[in-house]
Amino acid sequence: MNTMLRKSVLGVAGLAFAGGLAAGPLHHHDTTPTTAMTPVAAVQADKPAVDKPAVDMGKLVPHGVQGAQSKIDLNGEQTANAKAIIAATKKAGMPERAAVISIATSLQESKLENLGHLGDANDHDSLGLFQQRPSSGWGSPEQITDPEYATTAFLKGLRQVDGWQDMPLTKAAQTVQVSAYPDAYAQWEQQAADLVAQNWNS
Repeated sequence: MNTMLRKSVLGVAGLAFAGGLAAGPLHHHDTTPTTAMTPVAAVQADKPAVDKPAVDMGKLVPHGVQGAQSKIDLNGEQTANAKAIIAATKKAGMPERAAVISIATSLQESKLENLGHLGDANDHDSLGLFQQRPSSGWGSPEQITDPEYATTAFLKGLRQVDGWQDMPLTKAAQTVQVSAYPDAYAQWEQQAADLVAQNWNS
């Protein structure tokens, strides 16, 4: 009897793997062990993971987040700017952690908006995603309002910071940006890491 039941179970599993030829419930459902269909469910559950490998959160936030975290809802333009920062980071040959630092910096500086001159509300001549200043040598207004150029310029500065990979995010960002609010970058680390995790392999 066990041999017969086993052959039946293997036959059902074989049909399911061959394309689901058994369309309806089986007549001997009550006597078939519930584990008989487990292989089919496992195959279906594993399939999406093959399409998009997960990013290691340990690489994105190696020291854990510091302090209370902030989060904003992003519109299409802000999401596109986050993706542009990730693309520029990959093009520069830098790791996921550099993208997290870059996006957190932009979240603090501009909320991921590519800001032009804000008139009286402008902080000196700060422009773009990272609020870089032409007068400080970051580039022309046209250059620093180009997301790829602005990100590449930020990353060039980050590369020059000895040990940036092992620093807390806010210290690495502050060393590049020289902000009046050096600890403000820390609050965006989790949202930046989530954005990199969602988009690094897309």
